[in-house]
Amino acid sequence: MYKLIRPIIFFLLNPEQAHHLTLKFFKAVHCIPGMGWIIKKMFCYNNPKLEREVFGIKFKNPVGLAAGFDKNGNCYNELSNLGFSFIEIGSITPEPQPGNPKPRCFRLTKDKAIINRFGINNNGVKFTVEYLKKHHPKCVIGASLSKCTKSSNEDAPKDLEKSFAILYDFVDYFALNVSCPNVKNLCQLQDIGFLSEIIDRLLTLRRYYDDYRPILLKVSPDIPESQLDEIIDLVLVSGLDGVIATNTTQSREGLKSSKEEVEAIGNGGLSGAPLFERSLERVKYIHKKTEGQLPIIAVGGIMTPEQAHQMLQAGASLVEIYSGFIYNGPGFVKDINKYLAKKL
Repeated sequence: MYKLIRPIIFFLLNPEQAHHLTLKFFKAVHCIPGMGWIIKKMFCYNNPKLEREVFGIKFKNPVGLAAGFDKNGNCYNELSNLGFSFIEIGSITPEPQPGNPKPRCFRLTKDKAIINRFGINNNGVKFTVEYLKKHHPKCVIGASLSKCTKSSNEDAPKDLEKSFAILYDFVDYFALNVSCPNVKNLCQLQDIGFLSEIIDRLLTLRRYYDDYRPILLKVSPDIPESQLDEIIDLVLVSGLDGVIATNTTQSREGLKSSKEEVEAIGNGGLSGAPLFERSLERVKYIHKKTEGQLPIIAVGGIMTPEQAHQMLQAGASLVEIYSGFIYNGPGFVKDINKYLAKKL
């Protein structure tokens, strides 16, 4: 049914409009008594083979929703009924921010890809915490954190500390987003000087809490291997809990869409099918470099159940989807989990 409806949605609505209306519709449907249960029965697939424990957290299955979909953390319970075992909310900043001017999200349907330059638009950490207090999560919740766009890179540690402290008691793990290509100079935070200060301050702050919350680092697919090596060494030495590989890419290589169409869109991070091979190589590289000691969440271009399995075979402990979810529809999570149960 989704494959029949998708072309109509794509024709009538731009990606951002479609995203907002879909979330509003999905939340409205869940207001109907019994609909949450029905949706869960339709789309969730449970199998003991899929269960796993990663960085001290138990997951019902290895499939999660990547950051950027539930930007404000106010739709995680409804989305969990589609079979996700974990949902990464955000990215979240200390203060609300509108993001970049519209239009800022575009489809490349020939490539099954999306280009976005949202600029980390969100309602701020206080909004998210208030929602989390009122709506207890039914799945594992990760919080993707980033600095405010107006903050300098020198002030990034303070921004991340603030959101980290406010959210600490309400989420299960944290992801540090220092690799989004849609905020000016944000990727510079992957430089070891900036990164080591951020990690040191958050790890120090974590010591003051009774409960342990894992902290992961999300890396760009575009950095050279030499820089990735430095990051891996820092993560291992510091005691950070894992890596998310990868963020969106600024590369436009190998696209089926016309050069004119791509150039008309302009800058932004590309996600979807063209990113898969690059993300897969990063997962393989990190797994080999760390000799399998470092948990990896693989994300980037997973468009089929077979590709999710490839990521796990390459060394990932968990996978996240985003563009694949948009192009394949709400049954995609169940398809992945059923396939993985056979393979595992």
